[in-house]
Amino acid sequence: MTDTLDVASAELAELARNALEDLKAVDIKTLDVSRLTTITDVMLIATGTSNRHAAALAHSVIDKAREHGHRAVGVEGLTEGEWVLVNLGGVIVHVMQAQTRAFYQLEKLWDFQQREPIARSA
Repeated sequence: MTDTLDVASAELAELARNALEDLKAVDIKTLDVSRLTTITDVMLIATGTSNRHAAALAHSVIDKAREHGHRAVGVEGLTEGEWVLVNLGGVIVHVMQAQTRAFYQLEKLWDFQQREPIARSA
């Protein structure tokens, strides 16, 4: 993560990442989006292997945050488990099933480093 990220967001992102790792989330990506948007500083994107796994991963993030004095500002998609979003303020966690993650490709949308240059016509 870059120097522009504040300490609180970096610590919260690490806490969320640990919660995802504890329950074996697949392919966890941490994106510093602090220079791209004002809505959050960090986005974590992870894959759950089923609806239940995705919901359990999100619950793990919520519980670990609560244990450390943080609370979720909002949670969406827990019932379906296809794409669960946990908003912790400075950190937003997206837990998706593989098919949903492949379809939406959030990494390409938010990771400025991975973007391909736009071809210019002469």
